[in-house]
Amino acid sequence: MGNADYECPHRVAIPPSKPFLKSLKSGLKETFFPDDPFRQFKNQPASRKFLLGLQHFVPILEWAPRYTFEFFKSDLISGITIASLAVPQGISYASLANLPPIIGLYSSFVPPLVYAMMGSSRDLAVALTATFFAGVFQAALGFLRLGFIVDFLSHATIVGFMAGAATVVCLQQLKGILGLVRFTHATDLVSVMRSVFSQTHQWRWESGVLGCCFLFFLLLTRYFSKKKPAFFWINAMAPLTSVILGSVLVYFTNAEKHGVQVIGHLKRGLNPPSVSELALGFGSPYLTTAIKTGVITGVIALAEGIAVGRSFAMFKNYHIDGNKEMIAIGMMNIAGSCTSCYLTTGPFSRTAVNFNAGCKSAVSNIVMATAVMLTLLFLTPLFHYTPLVVLSSIIISAMLGLIDYEAALHLWKLDKFDFIVCMSAYAGVVFGSVEIGLVVAVAISLLRVLLSVARPRTFVLGNIPKSVIYRSIDQYPVANNVPGMLILQIDSSIYFANASYLRERISRWIYEEEDRVKVSGETSLHYVILDMSNVGSIDTSGISMLEEVKKTTDRRGLKLVLANPRSEVIKKLDKSKFVENIGPEWMYLTVGEAVATCNFMLHTCKSSSNPGPEYNSQDNIV
Repeated sequence: MGNADYECPHRVAIPPSKPFLKSLKSGLKETFFPDDPFRQFKNQPASRKFLLGLQHFVPILEWAPRYTFEFFKSDLISGITIASLAVPQGISYASLANLPPIIGLYSSFVPPLVYAMMGSSRDLAVALTATFFAGVFQAALGFLRLGFIVDFLSHATIVGFMAGAATVVCLQQLKGILGLVRFTHATDLVSVMRSVFSQTHQWRWESGVLGCCFLFFLLLTRYFSKKKPAFFWINAMAPLTSVILGSVLVYFTNAEKHGVQVIGHLKRGLNPPSVSELALGFGSPYLTTAIKTGVITGVIALAEGIAVGRSFAMFKNYHIDGNKEMIAIGMMNIAGSCTSCYLTTGPFSRTAVNFNAGCKSAVSNIVMATAVMLTLLFLTPLFHYTPLVVLSSIIISAMLGLIDYEAALHLWKLDKFDFIVCMSAYAGVVFGSVEIGLVVAVAISLLRVLLSVARPRTFVLGNIPKSVIYRSIDQYPVANNVPGMLILQIDSSIYFANASYLRERISRWIYEEEDRVKVSGETSLHYVILDMSNVGSIDTSGISMLEEVKKTTDRRGLKLVLANPRSEVIKKLDKSKFVENIGPEWMYLTVGEAVATCNFMLHTCKSSSNPGPEYNSQDNIV
């Protein structure tokens, strides 16, 4: 079967080959510099390039000259508002990590100042979590532009992981709520419940009643603020109000003598340097554990911080640079590790308060840090009588906000596999550990990616009546099979991982189509048209697969036709001599042109042997 007598209006062009180094440079640029950060340096004098470079890594130099007094008034209010939340939360989270409460205040002072200078988000408010190695890892990702690694933590994974971590943290706070002295160090649900119910004789009802009352107060203020967004400040002030009320209550009732534990003495003064302690850590036998913990918590904190920053950036219609954020958050944690702080990031709770308070820039972080500094210098003695049960209530209230059951239900309705990933992360954290939950969720997510690569979808295309459009018959039941032709669309690039599957699946489509036309009595199959529109790339295994398909069609007396092979694909097919093997006259720009040619050939062959009515897609056009 030849088509020498049919003149196709268009031919598939084979693009000129590029030098290897040029192709490599282009590939690396697309991988690591998709946003083309160097475009602003083009055609600029050396002095201007130096200034732009500083502004790239220290964004405060870019927006500070445009800063106005009106912005400062908004940032002042925002900074004071989040400071009222940061002080009690800082003390609470330090207690959560079994660290001295003063460390929590230290971590709300230095890191926000660093982020204010280097961060690109105007809304992100800083909180605390873990170590120096996390900062190094985060900054390295930013400098090496490897931010895409964080993308392997899908939205479903983060939702499940955060909910699981929040559940574990809430369960751990039962120690403070019930006034227990001894408690398990394990984090899984079974161990925590065993520790709680094996000490029922040590439960303190005074502590329990106080904790439930303050928890109810905190949840009530949050509910009210959600219903009335204009009163967001009520929810923001609730933790500090709880600390003040709890401290006054303990002081006047001597509750500490009746089983209610208090913070006690807090050292007054700014952050002491911790470089010597950090140096000692490098010689510690637990160095490997510290590195592992830093990397894991660093990735989670980074993913959360960037996700939260991007979410609020969309509300104000501005863009944040993911790699800049990584550098800023990483440097913030490195600086914090040298000044008695632990890992910081931007949690949703504080960022939401900052946003609702009307912040205009990162100056709100500077205002918050200044308020914390004044607290460290003058106000720490006031926290002596703060009951630990109040801190536990604050933590539980904050953690409940991280359990996004609505997002989980949305995943169930939208994508069952994503819901499984979410619940796997949740169950792994709650019944195992943080590491188990993270590994399970990422493993399932990667399995899904591998399955989509190894088992790409193929569709039979049909003609939409009264048009020259060809679409999936499954999606468009009105689409008609084209007599004598099997049109298949491959919905993925062709690699070694899926080449064998595609070869077998295409062969199966051919067998099924031949069986169908035999039963229906339609025109026998003559052409197999592969729509390559969605095949972005192909490797040597994929080319071998096409060669085998070509041999299979030849043995069955069929003709293989390719439609719309992409640039990278056609270059490799040409170099491998496959174009010469199949014949350039059997490669077309569109499925419509391929069908027109094959239909012409069928019509020509039948006219010479047994003339009769023929199918022509053009006849369907009104």
